[in-house]
Amino acid sequence: MLILGIESSCDETAAAVVEDGVRIRSSVVASQVSTHAIYGGVVPELASRMHLEVIDPIVVQALAQAGVSLDDIDGIAATQGPGLIGALLVGFSYAKALAWARNLPLAGVNHLEAHICSLQLLDNPPRFPFISLVVSGGHTNIYHVKGPGAFTLMGQTRDDAAGEAFDKVAKMMGLSYPGGPAIEALAKKGDPEKIKFPRSMLGKDNFDFSFSGLKSAVARHLHENPDMSETRPAHVAAGFQMAVIDVLSTKLLAAARDRNCSSIGIAGGVSANRTFVDTLSERAGRHQIKVFYPPLSLCGDNAAMIAARGWEMIRDNQVCGLGDDVYSRVKF
Repeated sequence: MLILGIESSCDETAAAVVEDGVRIRSSVVASQVSTHAIYGGVVPELASRMHLEVIDPIVVQALAQAGVSLDDIDGIAATQGPGLIGALLVGFSYAKALAWARNLPLAGVNHLEAHICSLQLLDNPPRFPFISLVVSGGHTNIYHVKGPGAFTLMGQTRDDAAGEAFDKVAKMMGLSYPGGPAIEALAKKGDPEKIKFPRSMLGKDNFDFSFSGLKSAVARHLHENPDMSETRPAHVAAGFQMAVIDVLSTKLLAAARDRNCSSIGIAGGVSANRTFVDTLSERAGRHQIKVFYPPLSLCGDNAAMIAARGWEMIRDNQVCGLGDDVYSRVKF
């Protein structure tokens, strides 16, 4: 079964063709990073307009790369939410019209479930059940994944997402957008032990997160140390990054022990942070727990993961109608 996936939840317009939910035939992503970088974050109206401009040629390119035409497609999957409403409307409306015109089934995909399904596109995916972290600019959620489509939310951030904290701290420090890569690059030159930042909610008996206090602690440190030496910014970046990694790793390992899982999967934009991946893998290895993570091409928003989740939904007859609408908040 060939599924055409369409993604437009934020600032990437993407299309992909995936076969039987596991084989990527094509994956095309048009990024808007350079447009939004001058603002230090995504401008929703600009994002929506840019999706409108490129969505049709991106779909055409994905079909061409896969070596197929619309006549070969068996179903369409598009992000229904969560995300920016205007951006979501572009991709989902396009997908609805295409599905109606071609008489194809349409799956309205939960963006967070799709990130978890990106792990099923690996050559050696994690076996069920496993613990999964979806960590990005908009979400930091832990799930117990019991089987295909069986996701139980165990914990989530109560304020800022981890990726959002990276972006905001990078902006405070005058670094480029997006903040994650900029912070990680600078942190390599610093000592994470030089400046100790708080690790919020580690003592709590739950799997929730909070990063607003950490962000405030960095802002306070920068305010109190305006004349920083040449090396201090690197120490700030390293200390902040390790504070985030400590919290994420500790909560994930606790969740794995709580559900007796021997595998942890991480997905979403922050899973591209190699310092996080390496640190978590080393700590998990001490407990005989294996860590799975997607390649860089599947860390950020992409349509291959949408198609992979959509394949499961269409297979199980979980399809949308023309009256279905997008949603901005998580539906779990």
